[in-house]
Amino acid sequence: MEYRKNKKRLMSEINVVPYIDVMLVLLVIFMITAPLLTQGVKVELPQAAAKPVDAQDRETLVVTVDREGRYYLDDRRIGADDLRRKVAGILRIRPQTPVVVRGDRRVAYEHVVKAMTLLQDAGAPSVGLITETPQNR
Repeated sequence: MEYRKNKKRLMSEINVVPYIDVMLVLLVIFMITAPLLTQGVKVELPQAAAKPVDAQDRETLVVTVDREGRYYLDDRRIGADDLRRKVAGILRIRPQTPVVVRGDRRVAYEHVVKAMTLLQDAGAPSVGLITETPQNR
């Protein structure tokens, strides 16, 4: 047997090109799907020249009243009794949680007042209202 001088050396490097291809495909997928995941309840907020409230890095409960007077808790549709029960449960665990109402500007005022009454019945010490600030100041 003859000894070969040109013995094949083992390659100790990793070919990263396929990994880069996979990473770029995943990046494109996430860039396309991320905006689709941020869906919410479409409401047109009334405008008011108010200063923002300092939330002190606490989680806030947001109750939305849409144009037809339906209630949403953190963008999930909910009935009046379930709203009172869930908010009461959350406030029992975290009593200092701020509670705010986003009411559509075209909703009847009574629906917003009813939502605020439900929240106070659930134990919310105070209920804030979310508005839009005017753009041309």
